[in-house]
Amino acid sequence: MADDARDETGTEESGTEPRDHQDYEERASPFVERFAADLTEAGMQRMASRAFACLLASEDGALTSAELGRRLQASPAAISGAVRYLSQVGLVSRQRDPGSRRERYLLHHDVWYTSLLSRDNLLNRWQATLTTGADALGGDSPAGRRLRESAEFLQYMQQELEAMLKRWHERQQG
Repeated sequence: MADDARDETGTEESGTEPRDHQDYEERASPFVERFAADLTEAGMQRMASRAFACLLASEDGALTSAELGRRLQASPAAISGAVRYLSQVGLVSRQRDPGSRRERYLLHHDVWYTSLLSRDNLLNRWQATLTTGADALGGDSPAGRRLRESAEFLQYMQQELEAMLKRWHERQQG
């Protein structure tokens, strides 16, 4: 097959891959399915969990929709929905290769750090809503106390998370 009939990873478009890629995928597959199950159990959508785990286990941390579909034996629609979700929650980004219509989905560098860092806005919003609710229900009511305690917990968690992420960043730099 001519070079122009290969995708950006050097894989032939017909779906056949060199034997070493097949071996790698066979070794990675049990991890992908196990970690995807763990993520699904924690609340992530099933196909998004599988796509994220597949990207995490890929050699470059980047795959096209076709590659994800082939590796996960999933439809283009299922892959599209999964990567849309992963993009919305900030776990992956899309990149179009120059001169190509294909999009590659890339994990963010230091994906866990980036993901937790982006949760700051979410925690702020929850904290504000809980505080507003506690004020509306009154600090003397059981519900008001419960909401206030929840807001205080989130504030504490946010402070600790910020400190932990700072330490992680410093550790990675040093």
